[in-house]
Order: sequence, then C-alpha cells, then structure tokens
Amino acid sequence: MKAPPGRRRRATRPPALTHRTTLAFDSTGTARLGIIPRHGRVVTEFADLTQRGATAARIGNRTLTPADLVAVVADCLIAAARDDLHDDPAGITLTHPVGYSDEQVGALRTALDAAGLEQVALVAEPVAAAAWLEAEHGPLMPGLALVYDLGGASLDVTLVRVGAGCPDNPVRGTLRSRDFGGRAFGALMTSRAVHGHPGESSAQDRAAQLRGEHVRDSLELVYRCLRLADVTMADVDRVLVVGGAARPAEVARVLGEELARPIVTAPDPERTIATGAALLARRAAVSSEPATRVSGSRHWGFSRRGVRRSARVAAAAAVCTGAVALTLAVPGDAVFAALSQLGVG
Repeated sequence: MKAPPGRRRRATRPPALTHRTTLAFDSTGTARLGIIPRHGRVVTEFADLTQRGATAARIGNRTLTPADLVAVVADCLIAAARDDLHDDPAGITLTHPVGYSDEQVGALRTALDAAGLEQVALVAEPVAAAAWLEAEHGPLMPGLALVYDLGGASLDVTLVRVGAGCPDNPVRGTLRSRDFGGRAFGALMTSRAVHGHPGESSAQDRAAQLRGEHVRDSLELVYRCLRLADVTMADVDRVLVVGGAARPAEVARVLGEELARPIVTAPDPERTIATGAALLARRAAVSSEPATRVSGSRHWGFSRRGVRRSARVAAAAAVCTGAVALTLAVPGDAVFAALSQLGVG
C-alpha cells in the first residue's frame, strides 16, 4: 500500500522480543539465554565492554571474554529469529554504545566472526536511533539531532547529523555519564527517603519532582557535548529522547522547557534503538542481492537449546527475507537483550 501523495508512510513498528541477558551453562556446555536455573552457573554483567572487571566465563577448556559472551547472546537471539522466520534472516544489525573504542568494537567484531556471525553488522546506538527518526518523521532536512539516551545505567548524549548528505560516520560528538539513569535515580530516591504507597499522590508528586531535578542536573552533560562539537543549542534541530528510563513524561517535558527545541520520543522509548537498527538491517538486506545467509557454523562448543521467547513475533514479520536487530541495554538493575524484526517489503 502506498502513502497518499504528499504524505510519507510511517515505518512499520516491528514486534520485539526481550530477554534478560543472563547466560546459563549446563554440564554439556549448552548455553541458555534469559533463564536463571536452580542449579548450574549463571553469567551476568557482561554486556557493557567499557566496565572494568566485566564478567568472563570459563566454559570447558575455553575462557570466554565479555565480547565472546555478547556474541553468544547474539547467536541465541538469531536462533530465535530463525525459528520465527522459518529461515535465516537476510539482514542482521547489532548495536553497541557509541562510546566504544576502536579496540572494543574490534573485539566485538572478532567475537562475532569466531561465532560464525560474519554477516552481523555493527552500528552505534545513536545512529540506529537516528534511522528510526528518519523513518518515522522524515524526510529530514540536513541538520543536527541531539540523541538523549537515558538508560538504566547511564546517560549518553550524542550529536548526530541527519538528512540528505550525511557522512558515513554522522556522529559529531558524544559524552556518557553514569550519574544519570535508572540506577542513579533509584539511588536519589533512596537518599531522599521517598516512601509511600502507589495511591498516595504526595509520594508520586515528589517522585515526579525529583525526576525533573534529575533531568535538569543532566543538562550540564548536554552543554558539554555541544561545546565538544563546537556548536550551540541553536544549531540543533530536534532532541530525540530514547532509553528505558526516558519513559516518564517528566523527562521529555523538562527537556523541552529547558532546551527550547522540539522534542521527539517514541511511545516505547526503550525500543527506539532496536527499531532503528531493524530498519538499517532491512535496508542492507534490500540493497544486497542476493542476500547472504548467516553462517550456521559455531566454534563455541555448545548449543543454544532452550532459548525462551517472552513474546511471539507477529505473522507479518514471518517472511523468508527478514531483518533482525539486536540491542543490549542495562535498564535498572537487570540486563536485557532486545530483538526487533521487520519483514522486507
């Protein structure tokens, strides 16, 4: 179906699967994603390669680095997508934090290749978010968008070029702070001793007030990012708000009041990056003819049985030439992996 003349058809909102990013290994070396068994080893806290002391795992005669464990998660999620699509996905994108160094991105690339996932493309999270913005609100005039990614463990502020003529690397500047996000706000709530029951409006109002203060305090990171890129807020066309901790209305409201720029947010801001990455994967699949299939070979020495799905993919996505996006995030105290799928067409 074509959009009416003069109107752009909105991007299809892909279904999503969400798993807790925990890996359990049984005595045979079988990896199980998203479950915490009563017995057996469970590996957590490995998704962020920038974390010092990120978890590694000894499986059989191999030591799996955090990058290797991320590749295992990707392999499990692709297996779930393969089950739903009844075929290998034609395009796959894995997002990563924009602040990863070349060495960290290289380690992730090496781990994916070792897992037989050479066709998985790596994309920085704000670039995927900008792809969603273009699909949902484009075509965009050439300019700058500020991506305000308020996640569970941190805040990432990134300036991204959008519109026609974007360079291959559209990122103009980025900063991260762990002083903001779901965990930091939870600590703030505790320190201010905000207690009460859900029905007590005073406690809810106080929580909203504290959240507004939390967002206002984060603006210093925004202004530092602008200075780093040698631009001002007047050069920014819009602010895209994403991340699991960005869902409360106070976040977008305070940013709009303080920054005086148009604020864009999705109904499910925690899914914006995954959806944008799925769009990029679909675009890559469409432009690559014939589509290259994902290698089935793996060198881990274990299988991926028992991958649980928290939701079924809609029938519209169950086509042979599907596109898959894998996004790892840290909302609150739990680590999750999200997968979005789009049918090509």
